Amino acid sequence: MTRLRGGAAIAVAVLVGVTGCKSEQSKGASGPEDTGGGGPALTATGSLTVKGRAPKTGYSRARFGTAWADTDSNSCDTRDDILKRDLEKVRFTGGSCKVSYGLLEPDPYSGKEITYRRGRSQVDIDHVVALSDAWQKGAKYWDPGKRIALANDPLNLLAVDASTNRGKGDGDAATWLPPNKAYRCTYVAAQVAVKKKYGLWVTAAEQAAMKKVLAGCPDQKLPTGGNPTRAPERFRAR
Repeated sequence: MTRLRGGAAIAVAVLVGVTGCKSEQSKGASGPEDTGGGGPALTATGSLTVKGRAPKTGYSRARFGTAWADTDSNSCDTRDDILKRDLEKVRFTGGSCKVSYGLLEPDPYSGKEITYRRGRSQVDIDHVVALSDAWQKGAKYWDPGKRIALANDPLNLLAVDASTNRGKGDGDAATWLPPNKAYRCTYVAAQVAVKKKYGLWVTAAEQAAMKKVLAGCPDQKLPTGGNPTRAPERFRAR
């Protein structure tokens, strides 16, 4: 199903099931753009490199650049770009960038309807692949431009319920899945897509957890799109 959110066409697959998911599109949670060009996510999972988790030594959010940098040069920061993409009934303040109000109908992680109000928000922008998880699975060795790109790539970003998101922390698929079981196939497929795009590895337990979810929805496509894997030069120099 294709929906228009903030002027952008968002294709969403919400899949139902418990550990498995039958392919069924329904109105609701948005997320990384699925252009229909990606192959089954289950097959892609098997192509990911499997290694152990590296130490978290040296990680900080600053290693991925200034938060919500305007890497796509549209004069709006990344956070507001995602809010515009994922919320319904969006209102703005001071122009067409700063989102002041919107509805998450429903939140993909909890299945609840969440109201966004700027300054007292119950909505987080989640990195589907957590930045600290990425750091321990390859990003530590990247140049700054690639880390900044990952942190601001719409393929890796999703507006979600803040309280549910805080429970995720830096968990991977082996340690955390959305409580909303109907969204798990879509969520895991997005993680696979990001890790494949950026060349991040997975642990054996993580890959097994991904396959367990996706085995129930073997036709689940791999989301595609997002930004280039290197931020513009002006960000790399910082």
